[in-house]
Amino acid sequence: MMRSDSDGSIDSFHSRWSVDPTLLPLPSGEYEVFLSFRGPDVRQTFADHLYTSLVRSKIRTFRDEEGLQKGETIGPSLIQAITESKIYIPILTQNYASSKWCLQELAKMVNCWKNGGEAKGQHIIIPVFYFMDPRDVRHPDSGPYKESFEQHNLKHDPETILEWKGALQEVGKMKGWHISELTGQGAVVDKIFTEVELHLRANYTLATDELVGIDFSVDEMVKLLNLDSTSEKIIGIYGMGRLGKTTLATAVYNKVSMQFERCCFLDNIRETLLKNDGVVALQNKVISDILRKDFCQAKNASDGVQMIRERVSRHKIFVVLDDVNESFRFDDIFGKLTAFSADSRFLVTTRDARTLERLRGCKLFKHEGMSHDHSLKLFSKHAFGVDYPPEDYASLCEEFVQVGSGLPLALKVIGSLLFRTEKSFWKDKLIELKAIPAVNVQYRLKISYNELTDNEKQIFLDVACLFVGAKKEIPIYMWSDCGFYPTTTIRTLVQRSLVRINDNEEFWMHDHIRDLGRAIVCEESQNLYKRSRIWSNNDAIDILKNREGNDCVEALRVDMRGEGFALTNEEFKQFSRLRFLEVLNGDLSGNFKNVLPSLRWLRVYHGDPCPSGLNLNKLMILELEVSDVTDSWEGWNEIKAAGKLKVVHLMCCKGLEKVPDLSTCRGLELLRFSICRRMHGELDIRNFKDLKVLDIFQTRITALKGEVESLQNLQQLDVGSSGLIEVPAGISKLSSLEYLNLTNIKHDKVETLPNGLKILLISSFSLSALPSSLFRLDVRYSTNLRRLPNLASVTNLTRLRLEEVGIHGIPGLGELKLLECLFLRDAPNLDNLDGLENLVLLKELAVERCRILEKLPSLAELTKLHKLVIGQCNILGEIYGLANLGESLSHLEISGCPCLTVVESLHSLLNLGTLELSGYGITNILPPSLSIYTKLKSLKVSDSQLPDLTNLKNLRCLKICGCDNFIEITGLHTLESLEELRVMGSSIRKLDLTGLVKLEILQFDSCTQLTEIRGLGGLESLQRLHMSRCQSIKELPNLSGLKILSYIILEKCRHLKEVYRLEELKRLDFNTHRG
Repeated sequence: MMRSDSDGSIDSFHSRWSVDPTLLPLPSGEYEVFLSFRGPDVRQTFADHLYTSLVRSKIRTFRDEEGLQKGETIGPSLIQAITESKIYIPILTQNYASSKWCLQELAKMVNCWKNGGEAKGQHIIIPVFYFMDPRDVRHPDSGPYKESFEQHNLKHDPETILEWKGALQEVGKMKGWHISELTGQGAVVDKIFTEVELHLRANYTLATDELVGIDFSVDEMVKLLNLDSTSEKIIGIYGMGRLGKTTLATAVYNKVSMQFERCCFLDNIRETLLKNDGVVALQNKVISDILRKDFCQAKNASDGVQMIRERVSRHKIFVVLDDVNESFRFDDIFGKLTAFSADSRFLVTTRDARTLERLRGCKLFKHEGMSHDHSLKLFSKHAFGVDYPPEDYASLCEEFVQVGSGLPLALKVIGSLLFRTEKSFWKDKLIELKAIPAVNVQYRLKISYNELTDNEKQIFLDVACLFVGAKKEIPIYMWSDCGFYPTTTIRTLVQRSLVRINDNEEFWMHDHIRDLGRAIVCEESQNLYKRSRIWSNNDAIDILKNREGNDCVEALRVDMRGEGFALTNEEFKQFSRLRFLEVLNGDLSGNFKNVLPSLRWLRVYHGDPCPSGLNLNKLMILELEVSDVTDSWEGWNEIKAAGKLKVVHLMCCKGLEKVPDLSTCRGLELLRFSICRRMHGELDIRNFKDLKVLDIFQTRITALKGEVESLQNLQQLDVGSSGLIEVPAGISKLSSLEYLNLTNIKHDKVETLPNGLKILLISSFSLSALPSSLFRLDVRYSTNLRRLPNLASVTNLTRLRLEEVGIHGIPGLGELKLLECLFLRDAPNLDNLDGLENLVLLKELAVERCRILEKLPSLAELTKLHKLVIGQCNILGEIYGLANLGESLSHLEISGCPCLTVVESLHSLLNLGTLELSGYGITNILPPSLSIYTKLKSLKVSDSQLPDLTNLKNLRCLKICGCDNFIEITGLHTLESLEELRVMGSSIRKLDLTGLVKLEILQFDSCTQLTEIRGLGGLESLQRLHMSRCQSIKELPNLSGLKILSYIILEKCRHLKEVYRLEELKRLDFNTHRG
């Protein structure tokens, strides 16, 4: 049994304490596909290829292992797997009927298909006739199956035989896939995969229970999307809050998503953009969902735009952008809309139509409220669990629906409140609701809040004010200690439709529910300092500046950036009940004795928590990040007394030199000293029996004192680039360990690793074998490493990185059937890549600075490959198989390979979006004109002849480096989409930029013969101009018309005498002009 990886994105603030998402338990629930086949026939061939294709696309696929087929009948595990699966794929071979287990499986499949409701699409059978005629399957009494059934007749009763034959007859009549000597098995695998994906997507919907009565609106939205057109790309839904815009967008998403290659639903954008890293969080969600990879993460916004442009935009995608406001800027997240495929669509929801009017070409749809009948149905679903109310409740329901005013959120929350309650309770709530004016929807929602217990109210308000988008794991520590019983309380809030836990175990709230919670806190008092939670920075500054704190405040978040006062004990003297304190960009100082006695969670980012006398008896969570804290901080003594401490996170604390003494904190579960580069000494782990995460990455800690094998709950261990001399003994006994970083650590004494390990980062090898559970292996920084263990047994590996190693080859490479990414860099002794040709699922391949590698195996079978990078391989002479990659390859880089003489023509690579070629003679593999590359968006040509660029209408980035034998750029004026042009080390003399109206970045470097640039003054989109070492240029044209030009560098252009009318530019950073 195998399952797919769980999908998830990481919120950079709230999830810092959570286990790496790739390490989380795999999702429970139904299988999606069940494969049935006779092992000796196709297990190692067709069935294996099909299985790997499915699981690598995160389709949960059951494949019976040989060890499960025991006894006379199939066991409960197989029966459960069949029952749970949505799609059955029996591979009918010549000897399929000889296996009683295969026939039992097939009979069970057909039974589920019939009784599970074919019309409902609950189960689908996709037969594969593997060198079999379907007529022979339909007639098992003759043909290849005749002899098998003669044997079965001797051992099984007639009823069983009839059931088996009936199953074969049913399947033989179905439309399926045929494999013969004339068909390519790889092509059939791709087609079956596509069919499976279509069926699953047709049955997949986003989780929502409000899809009531919006069919007409959905149909109207589908018309606006105009999926057959290439002109419409962005559509907007607007309307007042609580009317169900998100519900409508969800319904549209569910209806049309299967018509796109990839889809993504970005919810709660308005709230996300309020965070410092909100743009990057949204970008990473898009990248993860579209590329179906968790490890591809943007580091910053510009990096995210580039990744989306290069890797996401080439797909036909559908993206929903839910709940945007005036702060939303499409280009900040995605870059230019024109970069995306003409078949792609974006759907935006907002309350304000003016937000949509700023989006060029956006078509608008106004969403109205629900009708009475639809309101009744939605209310009934939440109040009774069915579409219509019982007769004795019908009149009451009518009145509740009238009070609900057609607002889905109100109907949902009120209905959830009334679920399984007495009629007398209904009547009381109805009277209460009627007393509230219809326009005050928030007060009507508050009725559900009023029915919560005190504990439930506390957690609800905490989430609403502080933890929307936060991982639930860390706040639970605080709530448990406060006696709020978070496990049962959170379950109640979810049942009441007040809180939701998303797939990443993060808290989510409808924005109106969140606003309700915050309004309740605001209503506690007109005075800020008498409210229980302070989340607004302006409010927090006012309270602290005026020293108005008191025992009402339980949680406070403040950012001191730009404020003109320091935080001392005087500001916090009255906060006797404060349990959560977050200080960003500020210091704490003074004597905190008898101050903050109730504090459970202290977080200081980019500041100095140096007060003395802290009372930390109740502290559960301590976070100090980019802090100036030192060893002399008196707080370390107080922390020794913090017996309840569960989480310690010290990151980038450059002033720490000694390992803090936490030996008395026996309950610690998460301990990080990451990137505290001066911290040295021994870390005593003897008392940390509950530890789940231990991270000493990039510290100088020299030893772990105690028995590592005692940490049986440990899931992550990161000792990479630390001061450890060797890996502690006993690491192989850590049964829960899933992530291990041993980079730059000697481990000669380690013979084995834990069997459940999923991710391993390592520098050298004393191991004879690796755990088969690994799906990521990084080997770096070990030039003395000459040999790897055979990787053939690591069958789940999907990502392999080898960097700065001395190996000659990769044993077992060809057996890594699931491998998707292979990165080889700085391997000076690597002389072969035998087996590469077998990696049929490979999507990314980089081979760089492998200086004695003479040739690559043929790439012809790597039909999934979309990114290929070959660089600085000094004696590499040939690359075969590129011509076969026309469907998949979108990114190609070849550079620094002076001996490369045999490369197939690139004429067939019509899906290229990025092309970078360097080296004299390398461009002879290109056609004379690049106009056939209609999808090309980025082109870099170095040290070679420059081809004709005419009619590259989608080209956005052009870089020309070291091409000293050309005098013009042929076709430049036709590049209507060009946004970035960089010319370096060129002999070009004159350049005409007329018509490049979208050009934003222009750079000339070391173009020593350049004398004239025409059209520069008309580049209305130009934002950055960089000219350096252009010694022949004497003047630039009038730049006053370039209204958004904001950055100019003029460096070492010694003959440049004058730049006209710079004073008229609205924004200018005139950096340097040295002549």
